Order: sequence, then C-alpha cells, then structure tokens
Amino acid sequence: MVATIEYIEEIIETFAKAHQANAMTESRLGNVIELNAAAGDEVMVTADLHGHRTNFNAIRQIADLENHPRRHLILQEVCHGGPKYPSNGGCMSHMMLEDVAKLKVKFPQQVHFLMSNHEWSELMDFPILKNQQMLNLLFRFGMQEMYGPATDKVRSAYLPFLRTLPLAVRVEKGIWISHTLPENVDQEKFDAKILDKEITDSDLEENGPLFQFIWGRDFRQANADAFANSIEADVLIHGHEPSEDGFDVPNSRQIILDSHGDNATYLMLPIGKQLGQQEIVKRIKKLRRVI
Repeated sequence: MVATIEYIEEIIETFAKAHQANAMTESRLGNVIELNAAAGDEVMVTADLHGHRTNFNAIRQIADLENHPRRHLILQEVCHGGPKYPSNGGCMSHMMLEDVAKLKVKFPQQVHFLMSNHEWSELMDFPILKNQQMLNLLFRFGMQEMYGPATDKVRSAYLPFLRTLPLAVRVEKGIWISHTLPENVDQEKFDAKILDKEITDSDLEENGPLFQFIWGRDFRQANADAFANSIEADVLIHGHEPSEDGFDVPNSRQIILDSHGDNATYLMLPIGKQLGQQEIVKRIKKLRRVI
C-alpha cells in the first residue's frame, strides 16, 4: 500500500530539517565533528547496520539520548540490507535511513550520521552488486513500494541530507572515527582538504577524494600510522569491514566495529580521557544478547 500524501509530505519535511541540522551541528568544524569535554561526557560508537532493524532498535534503547543529554551517538551505513517487501522484493532499509533523519532532527547536537560508501552510492546512484543482487535497484524497488508515483520526489529529499553528512568524528583526546581510511596513505600523502572544505561535485565523483576516503580497505600498519600521523590521532575506529566476532583489530592503530548481525558490537567512550587501543578494545560490548 502506498503511503498517504500526509506521510509523504512529513518525510520530505523531515529530510529538509535533517539537512539543516547537519549544517547547524555546533560541534562540526568543516566536515568533522569535534567532540571535547565542553560538548559532552561520552559518545556511543556504532558501525554498519545495513537495515538490521533489531540492532538499530537496540542502539536507540542503549543510547537513550533523551535521558542522557550529554551523550552523543555515532551511526553509519544503514542503507542496503535487512527485511524486504514481500510483494516485490524491494529493500526496506530506506525506512531506516528515514528513521536516522528523524533522530537527527530530534537530537540535532547528539546524533552524528557518518558518510559511508553505501550512502554515497545512493547519493551518486552508483551501482553496488553484492551476492548477484543490485543493491541500489532493490533499494529503489523498496521506495517504489512505499511511495509509488512520489518516489522520485522523496528520493530528491534524501539527497541534500546525504550530501552534507560529516566524514568523521574526532574525540578528545586522540580518537578518530570514520567509516574507513584511504588506501596507500604511506605512499601517497593524504590531502586533508576534504575534511575542511565544502564538498563539491568533483569531490563526489568516482575515484575522487571522497570516494577514496570511504571505500578503502587497506589495513596495513604503515597505512594506519601514516593516516593517524596526518590527522594527529592515536587510535582509529571504523566500520566498513564485516566481522564474525563483531570487531577486529588489524594493527596497533585501528579498531573495526560491526553492528550488523548476531554478534554486533558498540563502544561507549568517555570524552576527554586519554585511552590507548587496548583500553578501548576492553570497552567493546555486544549490542544485544542473543538467545
């Protein structure tokens, strides 16, 4: 059944407000959210969700932002995956993207939704093929099931929000959180301009600086060291890479979280406290108890 006109208008308005909230986040400096002791007490870090509704609900419950006004929540990669519409097989993860936009509107200074490769692919209509399925097409089928002839209008409302997502969060002291890292930073110096400047059309292009920033899978120690040194960070926390155990530690700098699946994990980090990689690893928790 196609959504009512009233609901469609509400979703479009929500994304307009969420887009504005991205731009008006007080702790945002360029394309980086800077969290220091003045901004809050702690931050809940989560990673890829890919439409996993149970885990998303658990995150919201644990974060409990309404009762913890000095707690921040980092979300990333909700598009593509999870339940499908029985009628056409369309992906229902568009509804999670809408829920994230609603969260950003409700808690504009506490919720930080990071740019990832799957959100970028929706922004740029860039095809992602996985398990012999075109994820973008399934996503569009899902929107079509919900919004019918208004699908293009609703999708157009998504785009400004997606375009203005922050690229990273820097937590005082020494912790950097982004979806992933560029590759070969130790061989090709990282151009940090992408973190400071307004994102242009050329930045968004395939193989452009933003593309390189959100698609990398280079977990070599030398690459992690070179990037960490370039942005003056000690520990790097990401999503992007699936993990059967819910997290991975590929080198002495990086921690990879996975918030999708039964072993999904999260981190609750204090802001303004010096923590080493192993201290942070000890704080990793299972998102939910699987019975």
